[in-house]
Amino acid sequence: MSLFSIFSENRARFLTGAILAAVVVAIGLIDNFFLIWLFLGVVYLFSFYEAMRLFGIDDESHNQMYAYAAAVWLLALVYPNPDDLFFLIAVVFASILAYTRNFDKRLFLPFLYPTASFLFLLALYDDFSVNALFWLLVVVALTDIGAYFVGKMAGKRQFSPTSPNKTIEGVIGGVVIATFAGFFAGSVLVDWPQALIISFGVSVASVFGDLFESYLKREAGVKDSGNLLPGHGGMLDRVDGYLFAGIVMVLLLRGLL
Repeated sequence: MSLFSIFSENRARFLTGAILAAVVVAIGLIDNFFLIWLFLGVVYLFSFYEAMRLFGIDDESHNQMYAYAAAVWLLALVYPNPDDLFFLIAVVFASILAYTRNFDKRLFLPFLYPTASFLFLLALYDDFSVNALFWLLVVVALTDIGAYFVGKMAGKRQFSPTSPNKTIEGVIGGVVIATFAGFFAGSVLVDWPQALIISFGVSVASVFGDLFESYLKREAGVKDSGNLLPGHGGMLDRVDGYLFAGIVMVLLLRGLL
């Protein structure tokens, strides 16, 4: 398949992607904590809603769950270590479960995915600056784009039955491209061996972040997590790779620096 035909068949996807990229770049250039928090919060609440749908949580619980999600994000604005809030959430849910004994355990799932990941994304910015977010964006975006194009042009072997359209060749191509580009993007923050290791680890994590969301959609019996973004589906369909990759980048940066 030629590059021209790929673009022609996926015009809406690429147009939406370009608009989102422009918005993200503009926010990154402003480089303001409150604006980053607000932007991530909007994406988070859309993702949280879609996650509730994938986990099969009934509509009666949505408003209450949304209020808790908003409260967590408001607390993240003032709490110095946003990612620590996930452990507080886990303790609260475990305490409620132990006290009531009949608490619906599914209600915890959206606070595990995607809430924990967004708290780590905010921590990534807070701890390591907007350059780390840019590095993450480069690695995850090029993993996805590289896998898509390499898979379309040379993919033959299926990567996983969870995502039948993803090929081994595409995944390898995407990881190689993203690791190489991430090496240069990360070199402004860390030494080159660390930039290479972190870029590779983050790229691989993004592949499985995408795969995990595909698993959730298959379990829920839906094609997309939503229909918010033309050509992409829902918000989770667009950010799934970042939800694993952001956590891995924070952990690797803390562990290797």
